[in-house]
Amino acid sequence: MVDAQPVRPPAIAVRDLEKTYWRGTIPVKALRGLTCEIARGSLTFIVGPSGSGKSSLLYLLGGLDAPDAGSISIFGRPLGELRPRERDEFRRREVGFVFQNFNLLGNLSALDNVLVPFLPTGISANLRETASALLERVGLGDRVHHRPHQLSGGEQQRVAIARALLKRPKLVLGDEPTGELDSESGAEVYRYLRSLREEHGSTVVVVTHDRSHIRPGDRVLTIRDGRLASNEIVSD
Repeated sequence: MVDAQPVRPPAIAVRDLEKTYWRGTIPVKALRGLTCEIARGSLTFIVGPSGSGKSSLLYLLGGLDAPDAGSISIFGRPLGELRPRERDEFRRREVGFVFQNFNLLGNLSALDNVLVPFLPTGISANLRETASALLERVGLGDRVHHRPHQLSGGEQQRVAIARALLKRPKLVLGDEPTGELDSESGAEVYRYLRSLREEHGSTVVVVTHDRSHIRPGDRVLTIRDGRLASNEIVSD
């Protein structure tokens, strides 16, 4: 008799998530009791119509916002039980964010933008050297001292990718990371996101309207009206 293999707990477990925003005195229900799980080491796309709650879910997963009801566990840790300082530490050490608007600081060089998450704890010469090597890896070895306004959109997004790579994060969250990029730059961004998963075992979750980057084996969560409509793995 062969012993059953232990079930690996999910990277993310979401239960009965509720979130309402207010436009003046008008409530807008973003999430309506959403429940889902995301496997460790997976590349998961969150898709659905505009206003369906995709980005709201992503921001809650990253601890950038708090739900009105329900729970989120990341690698077995309930986010709702974290104190503000612990939540900040969780974001800084375990989550890599890649957003459509890049979130780069205009007064800093590409290299210093990559190092930003580590500013509160101090930056060693070793870390600076690693950051420089990452910029080289993403094709920006000759742009390390350029500021964001001196870089193209694709180059700025590669700086954001390098920033995420430097952490070797357990969790990578992308909100329309290629929305402002041409198709070639967009494909490049997804190559780097996939490398995070393949080389470091990161769990990657991306909100997108563009399904062209979805590949066989990827997981797709479809959200409609704040609820999970489907959860499927793409077949060949």
